[in-house]
Amino acid sequence: MRPGPPLMPLSPVQNKTTAAILALEQFQLRYPGADHWTLNGLDLSIKSGEHLALVGPSGCGKSTVARAALQLLPAGTECQGELLLNGQDPRQLNRGDLRRLRGESVGLVFQDPMTRLNPLMTVGHHLIDTLSAHQSHQPTAEQREQACALLETVGIGADRFNAYPHEFSGGMRQRLAIALAIALKPPLVIADEPTTSLDVAVANQVMAELRQLCDDLGSALLLISHDLAMAHRWCDRMAVLDGGRVVEEASSTAVLTHPQSAIGQRLVAAAREREGSQSPECPDAAPLLQVEELRCWHNLGGAPWAPRWLKAVDGVSFALKAGESLGVVGGSGCGKSTLCRALMGLNSIRGGQVWLDGANLLGQRGAKERKLRRSIQMVFQDPLACLNPAMRVGDAIADPLLIHGLCSPAAARERARELLELVGLTPAEQFQNRLPRQLSGGQQQRVAIARALALEPKVLICDESVSMLDAEIQADVLTLLRSLQSRLGLAMVFITHDLSVASGFCHQVIVLDQGRIVEQGAGDQLLNQPQAAITQKLVEACPRLPAA
Repeated sequence: MRPGPPLMPLSPVQNKTTAAILALEQFQLRYPGADHWTLNGLDLSIKSGEHLALVGPSGCGKSTVARAALQLLPAGTECQGELLLNGQDPRQLNRGDLRRLRGESVGLVFQDPMTRLNPLMTVGHHLIDTLSAHQSHQPTAEQREQACALLETVGIGADRFNAYPHEFSGGMRQRLAIALAIALKPPLVIADEPTTSLDVAVANQVMAELRQLCDDLGSALLLISHDLAMAHRWCDRMAVLDGGRVVEEASSTAVLTHPQSAIGQRLVAAAREREGSQSPECPDAAPLLQVEELRCWHNLGGAPWAPRWLKAVDGVSFALKAGESLGVVGGSGCGKSTLCRALMGLNSIRGGQVWLDGANLLGQRGAKERKLRRSIQMVFQDPLACLNPAMRVGDAIADPLLIHGLCSPAAARERARELLELVGLTPAEQFQNRLPRQLSGGQQQRVAIARALALEPKVLICDESVSMLDAEIQADVLTLLRSLQSRLGLAMVFITHDLSVASGFCHQVIVLDQGRIVEQGAGDQLLNQPQAAITQKLVEACPRLPAA
């Protein structure tokens, strides 16, 4: 490996932090066109071998810290104060030296690896591309050998060298992201919400692997997360951000048992409220949605007389009443999302029956089917990805009404304002003309919920709809959903990888494994007395807050 540029003389920041790998002192950052500082007087340092969790509410500046350290910032961003990464100020480096610093001094694990991987490159060539960019003198054969070793290290296996990212599960893609981050053995690894889209069992495996690799390399770990319990499990120290500055910093246990700052107290209270919730009582009503022996099989090829099938959903049955919430949990690949798509008509169904308010949903065609399917709507995991970035939120909410020809443009806009008020975005006039990117994560999810309610559905499917939100906003959105359910009589199918969330929010919970229901019952019962092996695994992997 080529030697890096000579270290700059120690600054006062380094002296105070004993040559910290990453050190920021009175650091300020303002994005182009913004009227406020996103980071405002930030003091933060992490030394070699430390594990530091950076937590805080949405919009507090957590991810901006990572972008600032690597200078992954839009042109025109204003930065002030001290910033040192492995002894160098990345703001003072030319493009070539900065590119080398990013790989050799710090590795970054992103939230969604699929958006950072090239779909046209094999996983092996992703690693070779990284190695060759920093070790151009190394023979190709040695780079390939090193890439294979990295795949083995993160539990993928060298035999998958020629696989493509889309052939991997979410957990496998995140393992590849970790391999890319540690490829050059950097002294600092930054993991920005690395487990948000993973089920708790896979998330536990990924974080255990990342922590162990950092320990083996002697690398510091900066974990950016909204999940307080997960941050406590894997990091010894915790810093709480609010308004662009650290308002509290101590051991993870101290922060979670005796939070000193106002925002720390609110976040911990919200997290404890979620953990302490009990399953609500089930309403007494006739079933609104009945699913009987539903099967979604995917043909994997083979001879016509002996086809090979992937049984993604294999004989699932349940009944859901108006005003009732059904939690669906399970490991990655268990069939949760396939079940969602089947109910929405987005996946082909090989067998079974679906009855909605007494009508055979699968037996309808044409206008009758479209009218019936309006009664089932969906709230997705990532609201920013499902909202048109060029469409103002008022128009996005009104759009379904216009698509189905249910009212005039003027009436649709008025209904959009009513829905904004309904989901707590008040006054509506302040929000209707904004673009999705001008809203916080919680506000974006409220817009997505309002859009789903535009067609007055009877069944609302929520697919990981709170997994990307911090504890406080997650609690707000869950409270909103419960209020809407009570007010509108909605039946909800609540897909989640977090059994503790399902336990507190849902009347009943089913656990899927390999496309089948292996356990069902009240959420608190499954959380406290799991019977099936996969349920026990999910409970064991689920991080919990330390006792206060």
